[in-house]
Amino acid sequence: MPVVEVLGLPIPDEGLVFLAVIVLHVVTGLTGVVCGATAALARKGGPVHVTFGLIYGWALVAIIATMAAMAVMRWQENWHLVPIGLVAGGALAIGWLDRRRKTPGHDRVHIVAMGCSYVALLTGFYVDNGPHLPLWRYLPDWSFWVIPSVVGLPIIIAALRRRPASHAVEPLPEPR
Repeated sequence: MPVVEVLGLPIPDEGLVFLAVIVLHVVTGLTGVVCGATAALARKGGPVHVTFGLIYGWALVAIIATMAAMAVMRWQENWHLVPIGLVAGGALAIGWLDRRRKTPGHDRVHIVAMGCSYVALLTGFYVDNGPHLPLWRYLPDWSFWVIPSVVGLPIIIAALRRRPASHAVEPLPEPR
């Protein structure tokens, strides 16, 4: 299979359709990474958080769609990205749907779900590109699957701890 190198990353030369899909995948991927981080760092519920969160969500939908298209075109090489995309998409759906709820503690589900979707996004990137990145190429393959979670999960836990107690789930009343 012929390969073209772009910025040190090997890009399969599979024709114009594949090239168009991969360009869209990279653009939406960069958009998702930047907008997801911006939403996560912004004041929760504020206009920056909401706007960048929506852009992140739609970018992730496009990332998953383009990943699926590339997996169909090159199943042997890309099948392993499908479960990562399913986790990212499932977490995104839970996070989006949970924002519509107004029950106590709903924001905690949103934080965990959106954080997990972002960790899955980064996992997909590193699993696919880590072996070609400077410094990362010296790491064992299993580390590309684990490092995003090892870094991301403590950040998600810290975000949960920063939420005021009034946002926590109310305990059930004591029986009389």
